[in-house]
Amino acid sequence: MRYLGHKLWNMKIVKTEIYLYKIPMVPFTIATGTMEFAQNVLIKIHTDEGIIGWGECSAFPMIVGETQQSCYLLAKDFAAFWKGKDPLAMEDRLKELDQIIAGNYTAKSAFDLALYDIAAKAANQPLYAYLGGKQKPIESDLTIGIGTPEDMAKQAIEFVAKGVTMIKVKLGKKPADDIERIKQIRTAIGKDIILRIDANQGWSKEDALPVLTALSVYDIQFCEQPMHKYYDDYLPALCAASPIKIMADESVFTHHEARKLIQQKACHYINIKFSKSGGIHEAIKIHDIAKANGIACMMGGMLESRLTLSAKVHFAMAHDNVHFYDMDTCLLGHTEDPVIGGVHFNGMHISISDAPGIGATVDPNYLSKLESCVV
Repeated sequence: MRYLGHKLWNMKIVKTEIYLYKIPMVPFTIATGTMEFAQNVLIKIHTDEGIIGWGECSAFPMIVGETQQSCYLLAKDFAAFWKGKDPLAMEDRLKELDQIIAGNYTAKSAFDLALYDIAAKAANQPLYAYLGGKQKPIESDLTIGIGTPEDMAKQAIEFVAKGVTMIKVKLGKKPADDIERIKQIRTAIGKDIILRIDANQGWSKEDALPVLTALSVYDIQFCEQPMHKYYDDYLPALCAASPIKIMADESVFTHHEARKLIQQKACHYINIKFSKSGGIHEAIKIHDIAKANGIACMMGGMLESRLTLSAKVHFAMAHDNVHFYDMDTCLLGHTEDPVIGGVHFNGMHISISDAPGIGATVDPNYLSKLESCVV
């Protein structure tokens, strides 16, 4: 039993709806490959108190090693194991997922989000308030996928014309081509727009420093994951020598990896993503260990819909060491937006309502057309 929102709850999970939440999108290319649709799984956890918890995960196979199908199959196992149990006993529930299977953080993140949605609704609070936060201004960057230097520069000009003030650029291909991409983009947009780059593990350990050195003349705020994570032992030397600050992304899934990199002085910043951390519970631990060591964090994502994006905004509002916002996932070519409620964009400025929980659901008519099951 748990006391939340001036009420003593004795809540039980009665069923879970699971959906193959495949969202069509304009193809988006990064160093590790091209995504032609968002490989998401959506869940709805029903309780005997009538409270429903919504969760979503976004599989990015080239990064997390999970697929939409693997997440869907695991979701069935997770849902069966949780049936009849207390969703407010969050620590116990999440430990059970780790006992069922190691890793698979993307699949686990959907269930983590649903539990937090239920708990915040039981407390009759928006999720950011349940997490101890308050409303604050958030402005996201907008990302350019890999293409020709000319096409990427043209897209950057279009972004600026729409009022975008921070642009993230995907790189990680041939060094000379990447340098030309940034040269043309910076020339096209001028010096006042913030540029961030993300190599997605694409450069070799030999090329990383020369490329970063060459790119430094273009005023780059930071570079995400310049080398493959199996070269993490080279990151301390790269961080010490690079003229551009290094943000760890694929190298940090859990707070244990964050702790190791921080102790080794192997990054300047850390990118938190629910699909890597397994959701909010572990993301809090990453945030806190980074904050304790003076390492600022970014809130990032895969290809989630506005439902998970809403949860990310709540998280960012509740955690003051999140200084960078890469919350453009549903803007990266999604051709459908079935989410009801949730975050609102005014340009790249993001706001969220004070509705209890995550404050977002998905159109039932849209869900009726998806492959699904009930456990």
